[in-house]
Amino acid sequence: VLRCFHCGVCQRARCGGLYRSLCGVWHRSLCGVMQWSRCEVAGFFKGLSFPLASIAVYNSVALGVYGNAQRFICQYRYGDNGHRGPALSDVAAASAVVGLVTVGFGAPVDLVKIRLQMQTLSARPAKLNLVGAGAIHSLALNEQPLYRGPVHCISRILRNEGIVGLYRGVGAMYLRDVPGYCLYFVPYMLLCDWMTPVGSTAPNLFCVWLAGGVAGSISWGTATPMDVVKSRLQADGVSETRYKGIVHCIQQSYQKEGLNVFFKGAFVNAIRGFPMSAAMFLGYELALKALRGQ
Repeated sequence: VLRCFHCGVCQRARCGGLYRSLCGVWHRSLCGVMQWSRCEVAGFFKGLSFPLASIAVYNSVALGVYGNAQRFICQYRYGDNGHRGPALSDVAAASAVVGLVTVGFGAPVDLVKIRLQMQTLSARPAKLNLVGAGAIHSLALNEQPLYRGPVHCISRILRNEGIVGLYRGVGAMYLRDVPGYCLYFVPYMLLCDWMTPVGSTAPNLFCVWLAGGVAGSISWGTATPMDVVKSRLQADGVSETRYKGIVHCIQQSYQKEGLNVFFKGAFVNAIRGFPMSAAMFLGYELALKALRGQ
């Protein structure tokens, strides 16, 4: 829920337009106030239901692919010769596989979330003034949002853009997630190894929690530049298409807003990544212990 609350503000800020301002803290505050005034409290949680329903599946797939890919790589490289654990290169390779696999499932989820969060039009009345017979008549109109929910958003995208529309920005997502997962699992493994007491075979739960949190901060913080590009590409095409691709989006964003545009929300991303990733890794390790009967 906190993740979607943050994304509801951050995605609008990253995609430019109405929510652009000069500096970081004031920019975030202004964006939050404008979102409050235009969409009320619900505006912070737009697009919540779809990622909330899919986040457990997404994380399960990511961790499952990581564990199996690491096991397969170790068996292929070392066989059954008693190798005690994966090398750093094994962890990096398994992490890259996670990024390649999860994008296929995560790209449509991210697209629907961003489209719903970028939807600023609320169902509020408007007036259309008609001039006739020497008098002005006001006709009340109800503005309707473009998307009524996740299912309607998917159906509308499929109808207007086809299956390719659900994977808009998928190239930028690969460029974000493949190195992003490497900077997720590699620091986690290194920190766990460093904090594991001498003579112990596994880190304690506090070490798992801390290592997971730090790894999440590193991964989410460094992934911000490509996340900005991905978000802009996925938000593009609702009313008009501004970007021809990844390179064009980077060029246009840099020319209009400067280098700082690629680091919007980097600090908040890093802060958010700590509790989210710490909880995920801790839950993962506890689940493994429970399943193994430890």
